[in-house]
Amino acid sequence: MKPVERNAEGRPAPVALEGVGRRTVLLVSNPRSRRGGKVVEPASAALAAAGIDVIPVTVTSADALVPAIMADAGRADGVIVAGGDGTMNAAAKALVETGLPLGVLPSGTANDLARTLGIPEDPQKAVDIIVAGHTRRIDLGEVNGHFFFNVASIGLAAELADKLTEEGKKRFGRLSYALTALKVLAQARPFTAEIINKGQSERVRTLQIAIGNGRFYGGGMTVESSALINDGNLDLYSLELDEVWKLALMIRSFRTGKHGLWEAVRTARCTEFEIKTRRPQPINLDGELKTHTPASFSVRPKAVTVYAPEAEPGEAPAPGLTPAAITPSERLP
Repeated sequence: MKPVERNAEGRPAPVALEGVGRRTVLLVSNPRSRRGGKVVEPASAALAAAGIDVIPVTVTSADALVPAIMADAGRADGVIVAGGDGTMNAAAKALVETGLPLGVLPSGTANDLARTLGIPEDPQKAVDIIVAGHTRRIDLGEVNGHFFFNVASIGLAAELADKLTEEGKKRFGRLSYALTALKVLAQARPFTAEIINKGQSERVRTLQIAIGNGRFYGGGMTVESSALINDGNLDLYSLELDEVWKLALMIRSFRTGKHGLWEAVRTARCTEFEIKTRRPQPINLDGELKTHTPASFSVRPKAVTVYAPEAEPGEAPAPGLTPAAITPSERLP
């Protein structure tokens, strides 16, 4: 594998391809994200110093993000999104339509997509990954026409997303998830759902159904211990507990993705699922409520290109990517 060239400071040097000029990227920021406004200026300076031209794009709502990217897509070689998982989610449609690679500049509360890809929260280190130019293809989950990178959830996580506030996330950071979760659990009630998988239907009484495309969600919880964001599969679990307090015994299992070992947790891996409920239930996609049951889930393999760390020989790949990360680089202009 060709080693990554580095400058005098030890940081990756910008990619130089024969016949390709300077790279131009859109730098999309959402000032409402927890640290979005604070990382954009230093990131812009670092990109410029690496010889990459930056077109700043500022949006104040998720609905404005796709048209903002589409408007300038023809001028750019890539899109860098500064924000949290909700902002990344909002950009997904534009990434699919334009084919532009995504650079992740983590500045939200949970940053689970960044964690899956092995991208550090330090802005300079995240920029270094973009400058190095190594890319990977990752999957997208899709439900009722809406995309998700990490997880789609029905039940507890949807209630959590509904009750989390921007003010709380900015004030308490990841602690806001725990504080809000305590309120949600105090009022939690199971619901009846039908899970259809490979033509087989199962009726369940559950507190939550989660379907993961990536590896991490909820600020570091693991969908399933072997889940990867580029394996072409979706991972489902259904939390079929009769008493909510038993969740306290399972916390460590959710961090490691071993919750499927518990008798009260149903698991499945497939490329498509259907979920039906007696009454419409909201669905949380990467922290945002975007659709409801009945729901048809599917995976789009290798739908998006991302700038990702390149593992050196002997190094472990990013936790949510296949070991193919140690093969020769895929490089984009």
